[in-house]
Amino acid sequence: MPAVSPLDVLEQRCVAVTAQDADAFADLFAPDGVIELPFAGPDVPDRIEGREAIRAFARAAMSALRVDVLRTLAVHRTEDPEVVVAETLAKGVGRGDAFEGRSVQLFRIRDGRILLFRDYTGPLRKPS
Repeated sequence: MPAVSPLDVLEQRCVAVTAQDADAFADLFAPDGVIELPFAGPDVPDRIEGREAIRAFARAAMSALRVDVLRTLAVHRTEDPEVVVAETLAKGVGRGDAFEGRSVQLFRIRDGRILLFRDYTGPLRKPS
């Protein structure tokens, strides 16, 4: 069985998020995986630790926000084969209003599991 590449994991993440599948999203993480959201709003934690906490967070987030499109615009590899940086575009609906947003996301992925997902999301805007 071929190894799962970081790009495969990023694609699986896009599928899970747009399918509103919190379990599939959480299962991409290592048991001790971490999400960091340095620019999170006041009602959002800036750090979520552990797969089960990530699962609970994803369920809550997906009940409040629907992402219809999550597109990886570019992937930048680093000297560390476990670390990739992705530029993304998300479009969806939150609180009844359509939005789109761009972000830069850093991932540490080992053996097909996300160890660290750090998301630097810009402001959400109305689609143009």
